[in-house]
Amino acid sequence: MSATLRLASASPRRRELLASIGLEVEIAPADIDETPRSGESAMAYVTRLARAKAEAGAVDSSLPTLGSDTAVVLDGRILGKPGDRDHAREMLTALSGRAHEVLTAVAVSGPRGMLDVCVSTRVVMRAIDTAEIEAYWATGEPADKAGGYAIQGRAAIFVERIEGSHSAVVGLPLFETAELLRRQGVTLWPAAAVS
Repeated sequence: MSATLRLASASPRRRELLASIGLEVEIAPADIDETPRSGESAMAYVTRLARAKAEAGAVDSSLPTLGSDTAVVLDGRILGKPGDRDHAREMLTALSGRAHEVLTAVAVSGPRGMLDVCVSTRVVMRAIDTAEIEAYWATGEPADKAGGYAIQGRAAIFVERIEGSHSAVVGLPLFETAELLRRQGVTLWPAAAVS
């Protein structure tokens, strides 16, 4: 099966999510400046980055190109990826026993131009003690994750509940992504699979 979509991301999670809905993708990571702009809202930030990634990834390709970005937001502040153990501890301590928002924007460049959507999911975490945070950091899992945790990994035991899209918290809201892809002419149900 040949690729029907270009993914402007090196994220294995996004690739796995797209594979879970039967899409073969061509990987073309986009190298863009991810610095938030002064006064930029979290929603505007993730949408801008998703669009920039899709644009950068679409260069030299006739395939529809998907870009995406995810931000963990607490009290209006974007929590990026932790720089070190102390930063991860600080973030997880702030998230402990509270609700926060995960914003994931998806943009798809294709025959219909640039289409995008931003999905908000509310995540409620139980109280996490310092020993658990230290043990979690030792797994290596939080090092490259927005907000310092991976809901699809060991941090799932910290999550009391979510309100919204689970796949968006992982990195790609599949319901909304499928709709954007359909609008761009990407076949989600190959004729051979539907009989």
